Amino acid sequence: MVRLSHIVFLALALLLMLSACATSEKSERRGDAALALGEYAEAAGQYRRAYNLTAVKDKPRRALLQYKMAECFRAYGYTARALGAYRSAEHFGLTDTLTLLRQGDMFRYQGDYKSAARAYEQYLETHPNDEAAQRGLAACDEAARLKAEGSAWTVKQEALFNGTRADYSPAWLPGDVPQLYFSTTRRQVTGDDLSGVTGDMPGDIWFAKQDERGNWLRPQTVEGDLNTDYDEGACAFSADGKTMYLTMCRTDPEYPRMAEIWTSQRSDAAWGKPQFLKLTADTLSSYAHPAPSADGNWLYFVSDMPGGYGGYDIWRVPLTGHGVGAVENLGPDINTAGNEMFPTVRPNGELYFSTDGRGGMGGLDLYCAYEDTLTQHWSVEHLPAPMNSQGDDFGMTFEGTHKRGFFSSNRSTGGRGWDKIYSFSYPEMLHTVKGWVYERDGYELPEAQVYMVGDDGTNEKLGVLSDGSFEHEVTPGVNYVFLAVCKDYLSVQNELRADHTTTEEYQYVLQFPLPSMNIPVLVRGIFYEFGKADLLPESIDALNRLVGTLKENPHITIELAAHTDYVSSDTFNLGLSWRRAQRVVDYLIAHDVDSARLVACGYGEAQPKVVTKKLAETYTFLHEGDTLTEAYILQLDSAQQAICNALNRRTEFRVLTTTYGLLDQHGNLLPPSQQPAAATRREDEADRPDDEEYFYLE
Repeated sequence: MVRLSHIVFLALALLLMLSACATSEKSERRGDAALALGEYAEAAGQYRRAYNLTAVKDKPRRALLQYKMAECFRAYGYTARALGAYRSAEHFGLTDTLTLLRQGDMFRYQGDYKSAARAYEQYLETHPNDEAAQRGLAACDEAARLKAEGSAWTVKQEALFNGTRADYSPAWLPGDVPQLYFSTTRRQVTGDDLSGVTGDMPGDIWFAKQDERGNWLRPQTVEGDLNTDYDEGACAFSADGKTMYLTMCRTDPEYPRMAEIWTSQRSDAAWGKPQFLKLTADTLSSYAHPAPSADGNWLYFVSDMPGGYGGYDIWRVPLTGHGVGAVENLGPDINTAGNEMFPTVRPNGELYFSTDGRGGMGGLDLYCAYEDTLTQHWSVEHLPAPMNSQGDDFGMTFEGTHKRGFFSSNRSTGGRGWDKIYSFSYPEMLHTVKGWVYERDGYELPEAQVYMVGDDGTNEKLGVLSDGSFEHEVTPGVNYVFLAVCKDYLSVQNELRADHTTTEEYQYVLQFPLPSMNIPVLVRGIFYEFGKADLLPESIDALNRLVGTLKENPHITIELAAHTDYVSSDTFNLGLSWRRAQRVVDYLIAHDVDSARLVACGYGEAQPKVVTKKLAETYTFLHEGDTLTEAYILQLDSAQQAICNALNRRTEFRVLTTTYGLLDQHGNLLPPSQQPAAATRREDEADRPDDEEYFYLE
């Protein structure tokens, strides 16, 4: 009986052991599947279960499972657990993989540079040519020095923006009311399921704004249909603040989690439903962290698509009126064998980004890059402490042209991986120009474009905000030309000499009142022989005045139009009006106005005069909005008919374009030396009659 009981006990123990082994292998397979989908938190949980079901004596298997857990923890920023798991893998004898190298990284991310150096040195004993380990070891000495040196940068954690979970990737919204957008995984976000990637809530985009006194109000979720059950984050805005570019990670039970770039349009305060932005035909790579340039010409982003230099690289794609162009990699000046992420482009062209591929102080470090437009090479500088720390530092955004703003970091969360938002500033003596583009009647023109050219080589296109304003940094001692253009309006040009020498901040102010192009300009004082196109001598003053106007505004092209009354046949009137218009154009060409700027049109009686408010005030028998057709005029008495026929017999011009001679073949503003020069008035012209004697804007 005793022997039989022993046999039964041993059999049950064997069955339990076999069952545990099978369950462990099943959990490991589930972990591998989750890892393949990028669901690191889910994978780590499955590996932990497999580890707990593995026999204590099976050290090789327990070591491998610890290593797999460590890789998952590292992937979503839980450095404390990752380090513990790597050390457990080493304890169980797993040192022939990247275990020691990863330990060095995790020690460095926690600011323990001495332990990190020992781990790197131990790893280099068996892998003496490993560049990552060599770079990490060098970074340990460098990080201690950088931390001790410090810098003029100041950094402060912003408690108001931070919740109990992750808050990251702040983005400044251009506009007259300061607003800061950011990503968050706090409990109040949209969706109920925990993320398989982080084990936390899926990310949403929230925002905070300032009140009239400049105080920040409590953050809230964005209005509209922007946030979904998926992960939304890492957003950025076009210069006019109307388009949001954001990263979205959709889930699929059968496919890996690929990040995608989407866009949303703003209507009033609400954001519309996001629309997918297709950059390439590649559906197996991730596209994330969009960052439009201030001039709207480029969209920078990160991707692990083929053709890069390592993990994630920074790429860019041209933005056109027809969509996006071909993608291009920023090259080895920027990208490394590591991961380059979270680009930000300042209005002055500086590119800020984070990378773990250049050593630095810990995880992702912040860098600033400058592109030489002539050589197309980038110069890269590491930002000093306290901007960089032992943790991940990333996602910078600037308050307009100022060298202050916000970024995110997990430096103070004890290795848990929760990102927090920090403010930063740098002492600056910033000189800026602020301008307003508006209709001559006072309405803002947010659709306008401002060209900025300086004699230091500056050549930029500036966007205009919803209030018609723009702001940009200027360099003391530089001469600038600003040209404001807008469809259906005459352009206005201003010159600026940035000669202010104060050591404090200074702002120049420019005004751009744009006249409407849709208002015809009546040319008074042009007379023709009765029933003919010959110009009478008394027309010379008006014609010369028109020549002067075109020379003083060398960037406009015009349509010169002549109109007749209804007397005579339609065919005769049409031909007569065209010949009269052409006769005026011939006069202008003979007086050195480029023929390419002139178009002659004769409309005969086809376009009778429409009564304006001013005409109705002058001739009380007329009413604003009435059209002086033949039927209308025949209802009037003879004296009134004569007045109306005289109003219909007119010569006027309409502006067609406002950029003649200003742009090169690529649409860029030419330097002032290559533009048509505006004529200057002679001293003997000072006593000329006012414009209204010859030109009447109705």
